[in-house]
Amino acid sequence: QVQLVESGGGLVQAGGSLRLSCAASGRTFQTYSYTMGWFRQAPGKEREFVAAITRYYSTTIYADSVKARFTVSRDNAKNTVYLQMNDLKPDDTAVYYCAGYAGTARELSEGVEPGYWGQGTQVTVSA
Repeated sequence: QVQLVESGGGLVQAGGSLRLSCAASGRTFQTYSYTMGWFRQAPGKEREFVAAITRYYSTTIYADSVKARFTVSRDNAKNTVYLQMNDLKPDDTAVYYCAGYAGTARELSEGVEPGYWGQGTQVTVSA
């Protein structure tokens, strides 16, 4: 059974940084062969796309709201994907989820339902 487990969330002041991790487990699930995405959901809002890294070539795409502040990366040896978040703002407060998808990053950013979700990790940014 495939599991995606996020970690690294917490409370941080505005302007601070956090690094989220998404560790994948399961006999046949290798993050390098899936497009891996990060999404977030703030209270009272719909879940929104944050960033994605494509399978194999590791091309990255970002939502406009996080460009130049967030960086998505992967470590194939650890079967883990990361989201480095810098210059955090109160508007970044949300539960952050990672997702695994067998298609393209563009499709993932446009709302296609990925095949795999993590359980989420809370990020709270204080003013």
